[in-house]
Amino acid sequence: MIGDPVRVLLVDDEELVRFGLRTVLESSGGFEVVGEAGDGAAGVRAARELRPDVVLIDVRMPVLDGLAATEQILALPQSPQVAVLTTFHQDEYVYAALAAGAAGFLLKDTPPREIAAAVRAVADGTATLSPAVTTTLIDSYVRRRSAPRRAEALRRVETLTDREREVLARLGRGDSNAEVAGRLFVSEATVKTYVSRLLTKLDLANRTQAAILAHEAGLLED
Repeated sequence: MIGDPVRVLLVDDEELVRFGLRTVLESSGGFEVVGEAGDGAAGVRAARELRPDVVLIDVRMPVLDGLAATEQILALPQSPQVAVLTTFHQDEYVYAALAAGAAGFLLKDTPPREIAAAVRAVADGTATLSPAVTTTLIDSYVRRRSAPRRAEALRRVETLTDREREVLARLGRGDSNAEVAGRLFVSEATVKTYVSRLLTKLDLANRTQAAILAHEAGLLED
C-alpha cells in the first residue's frame, strides 16, 4: 500500500560499507534494510528468500562477483530492481553493469542524500543512471556492441507511436519524468503512463534498457 517503506537488501563484502549504507538509508526515512550479504552468492540467496524491492550490490566480491550476481537476481521470479554500487568508475564496469541489466549505477563516493534518492528512484522505476554516467558513455557502450544491432533496434521501435518515440528519446538522454513532462508539455502522470506502456511494448525491464535501445535505434540523432 502507499507509504510502505522501500525494502532494501545490501550486498557488499565490507561490513563497514554495509553499516554506512544501512545508516544512510534508515536515517533518511522510508526505507527498511531487510538483509545483508557479504558475497554475491549469498546475495542471490538472500534476494530469493527476502524478496526485497531493491538490491544494492557491490561489483567486486568473493565467491560470486556483483555483476554475475545481478544477472542471477534479475532472473528470479518477480525479481527486484538492482542498483550497482562501486568504487570503480572505469567504463568497463559501467558497461558490464548495463549488460547485466542493472537499473542504476552509483559510485560509493556519492553523497548520502543522493544515494537515498537514487535507491528510491530505482524502487519506483524512475531511475536511469547515476549523474556520473552520461549519455555519451551509453552511446560508447552501444557502439561497442556493433552496428548490426541498429536494424533490430529500429524494428523494435516501429511498434511505438510518435509520442512514445519522443518519450523513449528523452529517456535516452537521461531525462527524469519531470523533465520529459516539461519538454513535451504534458503531466508527469502522463509521462509515467507512456513510460510504462513503451516498456511493456518493447519487453524492457527498466529505463536503463530503454535508454540503451534509444541509442541503438539512433533516436538521439533525430
